[in-house]
Amino acid sequence: MPSNRRSERLNQLLREELAALLQSEIKDPRLRAVTVTAVDVPSEELIAGLESAERFVRRRLGRELRLRRIPEFRFHLDRSLEHVLRIESLLEEALGDQKADEAPGDEEE
Repeated sequence: MPSNRRSERLNQLLREELAALLQSEIKDPRLRAVTVTAVDVPSEELIAGLESAERFVRRRLGRELRLRRIPEFRFHLDRSLEHVLRIESLLEEALGDQKADEAPGDEEE
């Protein structure tokens, strides 16, 4: 998938540049120990859809809650399920390797 590789490369470049910028250009002492571990840029279609939904949600909340000001929202994709599946896969692989290394007579009864 060329677009997937392109996205991964873009995320990597943005992560590196953001880390360098925070380290060399930002003088705020609170940010000295900041580490940028990942950057994930969603597709343009997704960004446009979320921005559109954000305006709608804010208008509705303002009307329903009778508030003058509604904070801006930032949406992000929840990738926790992907991480869980990856961890499970790695654990199954590790356990499979461990079982393959055990000799048939090594098990306790």
